[in-house]
Amino acid sequence: MTVVLNVVFLIASIGLIASVLMQSGKSAGLSGSIAGGAQSMFGKKKGIDDFLSKLTIVFAVLFMVLAIVLTSLIA
Repeated sequence: MTVVLNVVFLIASIGLIASVLMQSGKSAGLSGSIAGGAQSMFGKKKGIDDFLSKLTIVFAVLFMVLAIVLTSLIA
């Protein structure tokens, strides 16, 4: 049981790292911060960035839940 959970935990951690690193940067200097603020204010988040954002949330929740479960099983 714990072996399976450890494997899923490893997959979740690698997926979380990959999904965060694949997201595009939100700012590129002063002009990027102004344009990035306008885009986030008016909701122009589309395509792969939206998918990666949701995937990051899923991996983060899975990572946290598995960390708590594995800790409680060991103790």
